[in-house]
Amino acid sequence: MTDTTLRTTEDAAAPRRVDRRLVIVVRADPVICGHSGEARNLAEAALDRGFDEVRIVTWPIDRLQAAGLPLKPLDRVLPYRDGVVVERPDPVGDYKVPDGRYVAGLIGRLVELFTDGVPTVALSLYLSPHATAVADAVHVARRTGLPVQVTTVAEAVGSDVTNVVRAAVEADRFGAAAHVLTSYLAHDVCLAVSEYTRDLIVSEAEAVDAKHGTTFAAQCRERVRISYPAVDVQQYLSRDDAETDAALAARGLDRDGYVLYLSRLAAAKGVDDLIDGYAASSAPGTHRLVIAGNGPEAAVLRAHAAASPVADRVLFLDDVSDDEKPHLMAGAAAYVLPSKPRPEFVETFGIALVEKMLSGGGPVITTDTGGIPEAVGDTALIVPVEDPAAIAAALDRALGVSAEEREAWAGRSREFALQFDRAVVLDKILEAVDALTPAG
Repeated sequence: MTDTTLRTTEDAAAPRRVDRRLVIVVRADPVICGHSGEARNLAEAALDRGFDEVRIVTWPIDRLQAAGLPLKPLDRVLPYRDGVVVERPDPVGDYKVPDGRYVAGLIGRLVELFTDGVPTVALSLYLSPHATAVADAVHVARRTGLPVQVTTVAEAVGSDVTNVVRAAVEADRFGAAAHVLTSYLAHDVCLAVSEYTRDLIVSEAEAVDAKHGTTFAAQCRERVRISYPAVDVQQYLSRDDAETDAALAARGLDRDGYVLYLSRLAAAKGVDDLIDGYAASSAPGTHRLVIAGNGPEAAVLRAHAAASPVADRVLFLDDVSDDEKPHLMAGAAAYVLPSKPRPEFVETFGIALVEKMLSGGGPVITTDTGGIPEAVGDTALIVPVEDPAAIAAALDRALGVSAEEREAWAGRSREFALQFDRAVVLDKILEAVDALTPAG
């Protein structure tokens, strides 16, 4: 019934008592995206917070591949901790409705989990179709007459608003926008990954209200609270220097001998501007440029780099594993994420920036875009969007800092990033859940 590829913990053969369950509905590993890592982090943190069963309900691997999503190397994905079960429900129904079959499978499995009498917190990351699937499953479960003890939490990551709600508003498709917003607000707790994302949700809801006389914006303004993405802080703080040196040597890299970009290869990430800025800086004489990641713009960016005057100094890596990532970040003389707003995507937080800040190494260079300021505070070098000359100047500045200044800079960055620890984030979510339950 369920695709168990990358499923690291199976259900026990014998029945066991389950007193508290967390269900997370998400695209999840092995997709290269922020809420993929957040699902893992919240799932594993929940095991330390008294949940005796944690399930991630997501999509079959072949459907993720068919959708063209950038996947992590399947043979290098870190296993989940014991106690986390990943479910990938099979489709339901006739082959003539392929997308609907998979959504039906997802909702059907959630109904089964919601009607077995186990107190459950259901957290959806991404509004469409994950939050809508949870809302539909709860609606069905409560009408079966079976015992249902479910508290629902929906987290908007930002791109779900730009890709779905904004697109529906621009195309004057009121029904589609209303479906997403209504499903979101049907949850017991409504979250957004940044102040920027919350403002974006309210703004798009206002556009719907202005045209159709609805009241979505007021509801969102009142109910949506901020929950920054959850990061496994210890993965970065516990990094071993000897292991870092070995990991870099395996890649033919020297500590502090390269500038790093590590994220998805998409147009909104500004990697083309980074390549041009790097070429215009003094960095190529002393430091290589390492571009790590995969995505829809991979071939275009490789061609762009090959046509640049520094082609022989640019190294692309498309097979970086989760456990290698902290080492690459720590060994970099500078880390650059020059994101730029695009119609289809705006950086609503910047998890990779936080991971770099925790890892140490050289300064972060980024843009004042979307939710990035909330991720970095005053600890990064900020450049304008689509400005290779500014990137070049920032690189020269970052690579010229003294050892003392660099160490102090890294310390400030790490201290700021500690607030995003996954246990801290989960505790705040659970506080919101517990506040819904009357005392006694």
